[in-house]
Amino acid sequence: MSDRPKTRVLLVDDHTLVRAGIRKLLEALSTVEVVGEAGSGREALAAVRELAPDVVVMDIGMPDINGLEATALMLAEKPSVKVLILSMHRADEYVLEAMRVGACGYLLKESATAELGLALEAATHGEKYLSPAVSSAVVRTAMAPGDPTPATQTTGLVTNASEASSRLTPRQRDILRRIAEGNSTKEIAYDLGLSSKTVETHRAQLMDRLGIHDVAGLVRFAIRIGLVSADR
Repeated sequence: MSDRPKTRVLLVDDHTLVRAGIRKLLEALSTVEVVGEAGSGREALAAVRELAPDVVVMDIGMPDINGLEATALMLAEKPSVKVLILSMHRADEYVLEAMRVGACGYLLKESATAELGLALEAATHGEKYLSPAVSSAVVRTAMAPGDPTPATQTTGLVTNASEASSRLTPRQRDILRRIAEGNSTKEIAYDLGLSSKTVETHRAQLMDRLGIHDVAGLVRFAIRIGLVSADR
């Protein structure tokens, strides 16, 4: 049994029944303690001051201060808190604005329940987590050459390429390069003397560590960090 303290979570959503459902999911996680709830942005700001949570799970659409504004205000006052956006909105503008104001992740309400645990685990370790359905927006922005948008300045798995690259093992970098060069799983396995299942596991770990959820995204990332050239 782990001695690690539980992650203290504040849940923010303006719908009581939605909060009840999410709270039940959170309380089923052995590593999480729900320390409070808030039904508005203003309530959330007050609750953070009072309860000092580690992570705030934040909705966007609320009647007074929306979740993105509340996140910006919260982090200006308490920069150590992690804010995970949990929203029904999948449009690029929402995702990029969430990253701009400093959210540590963006999770869609339609996501599988297991993703909530993964996102909280990432937040606890100071990493970012994006639902696969929205991650492409941040990848596109991060990969844009010479684009000084705030999203490219955000530290994290997807948005800081040099930092993310430094987290890769030599084996992972080798496999990433081979994937970007267009080699199939079987070809990589044969060249490296590994099983196809092992190569698939490495690829899944790469995607998880980088916050990139498709092969095209891995290729763009490999190009950006100089593992392969863009004209391959």
